[in-house]
Amino acid sequence: MSEPARFLGAFAQALAGMSLYGEGHPARARAVDTAYQELLDLQAKHPHPLFTFLGDEVIFGRLPLREMREWGWSNRLAEAGIQRLEFADHVTRDDFEVFLEDVLARLTVEGIDTAEARQQRPTAIKFGVVGVRGSGELPADGLPTATIALSLGEEVETIRWLHDEVQQRESLPLAEAEAVVRSLSVAMHGDQQMILPLLQLKQFDEYTTTHSLNVSVLSMALAEYLEMAPSDVRAFGVAGLLHDLGKVRIPIEILTKAGKLTPDERVVMNRHPVEGARLIFESEEDLDLAAVVAYEHHIMLNGLGYPQVRYRRSCHEASNLVHVCDVYDALRTRRPYRDAWPVEQVLPYIEGRAGMEFDPHYVRVFIEMMRRWETKLAVVADEAPLPVSGAAPDGAVPAPASPPEVQPGTN
Repeated sequence: MSEPARFLGAFAQALAGMSLYGEGHPARARAVDTAYQELLDLQAKHPHPLFTFLGDEVIFGRLPLREMREWGWSNRLAEAGIQRLEFADHVTRDDFEVFLEDVLARLTVEGIDTAEARQQRPTAIKFGVVGVRGSGELPADGLPTATIALSLGEEVETIRWLHDEVQQRESLPLAEAEAVVRSLSVAMHGDQQMILPLLQLKQFDEYTTTHSLNVSVLSMALAEYLEMAPSDVRAFGVAGLLHDLGKVRIPIEILTKAGKLTPDERVVMNRHPVEGARLIFESEEDLDLAAVVAYEHHIMLNGLGYPQVRYRRSCHEASNLVHVCDVYDALRTRRPYRDAWPVEQVLPYIEGRAGMEFDPHYVRVFIEMMRRWETKLAVVADEAPLPVSGAAPDGAVPAPASPPEVQPGTN
């Protein structure tokens, strides 16, 4: 068992011991001593250990702890407002025990708020949530979150950083991708009602970042509209977020070209699904669904599209779902070679390609959802506050007089 896993095991045993034995009991002291020693041993190799608890997943730094999957305490800690836990510098034994008492109180006393007491007692232990800063649902207590402050600015920066990590180090940070998806989900429900915060493109070289966030939002919305389980909604959100990951391998001059691509440039562009799937598979993350979607999201129902398949076959349902969301956002976004399409022209276009390019089931449900939730669209700039009502603010993309030519494969 790895050092992080050993510490978490001792950490859970200490909490269990403290719940059974009162202060001063030898068994309680032994449990705390054991957990504290495991922490010191862990810090000997990892001076600033950082844990993230995302559902049944436990992330240490940026790598999932496979041996702790479905660890019973992960969900309990997250529900108590401890989704991220960091130990910095030297942690004293007294501070560690006080921290354990704080955690135990959060786990056992509904509605307890110890934030004020903790802020008056600075320690080297920080914890908080992965969510929207400032929302009433998810209080943050000391550890900066990797998410948004009622805007999409930090999400954009996180995805830019994630793309840079993949491009430069070929390392895919799962914890950050999961954090973005979860905070987008919170933003979608931040006003006690569904709202679709779609990001407005500012510069063409930011298209992949903007598009990835929007497709993630739309994919989660459609999965939720289909009444899928929360875990599936998040999985589809991650798949939508990473579907165009292969574009980190495409030269920027091709991605932002104003005219039609040359045949050679088209070959390069059409490699991005294969490159994206390879990058995801080669990472140390368990993201098989995201890899499949990255590979299949440009394959049409009739077998056309790319990468070319020798025999016509069915794509995964997640690929079919993301494909519809992908094309919708691509057409609704201004590109170097065309203006944005208005929604009243995008939906009929998608509907007309049902059974040929798109799965008819997802087309029907997507159009039904968009027409029902049209007032819930909120087009925002990445530095602007997220609107609290469902109405789209000023600055939404302008509608051209008629649908321009589509340059296939560049969404």
